[in-house]
Amino acid sequence: MLVTVLTLVVSSVLSSAPASAVIGGSKSTYGPWAVRMLVDGKPACTGTAVARQWILTASHCFYEQAQPVADKRISFRVGHLDMRRGTTVRPLPGKRVGSSRADMMLVKVPVMNVPTARLSTVGVKRGQVVRQYGWGATCTTDESACQSPVLKQSDLKVVRANDPLCAGHTAPGGPDFCMKKVSGIPAGGDSGGPVMTVGPRGTETLIGVFNGSDRDKSAEAGEVSQQLSWIRSVIRR
Repeated sequence: MLVTVLTLVVSSVLSSAPASAVIGGSKSTYGPWAVRMLVDGKPACTGTAVARQWILTASHCFYEQAQPVADKRISFRVGHLDMRRGTTVRPLPGKRVGSSRADMMLVKVPVMNVPTARLSTVGVKRGQVVRQYGWGATCTTDESACQSPVLKQSDLKVVRANDPLCAGHTAPGGPDFCMKKVSGIPAGGDSGGPVMTVGPRGTETLIGVFNGSDRDKSAEAGEVSQQLSWIRSVIRR
């Protein structure tokens, strides 16, 4: 399901069923490409450094009450698993580019001294176990009040796009793929965050951009391989 305009709140995901981000998941010990997005200094979304000056996240993170959020209100924390210890970078004015086919946004920033994520060139496969990263909510009540200061992760398994778990959110041939919970489920504040292949440190590949969940059993992400030409054309600018 393509999400183009949603209210920017830390609970910005595609469903409102009660649950929490990464409950049953774990604290991450690796994720140098993970980026925390803030609006007016408050935690909002997650992203991924995909080039020295480009962050990939979700388009819906840049809208509030159906209106674009000004660049001057946005900042990112990079370079540390504890967002409180990261370095702050800000968007270069007018240098963010949204995909016309998926819930993805590329944002240009000053040069970041962080490792960048490898981009997947192949599609996801049914049954594949993937790992989602984010600083999202850790409680089942007010998600804005329980954002994690440290990077967390959940493991999920790719299911078919028309699986009943993801009814109304993904469809065969669409820009998103569907996942079911293995350990933990992402939610508010994780939007835009990396969905990676599972492997030894430094071998992970970015295969998705998280954009929604039911806070219970299923989650969705935009498929990077489907947007690879667009991503490459933007980051060459």
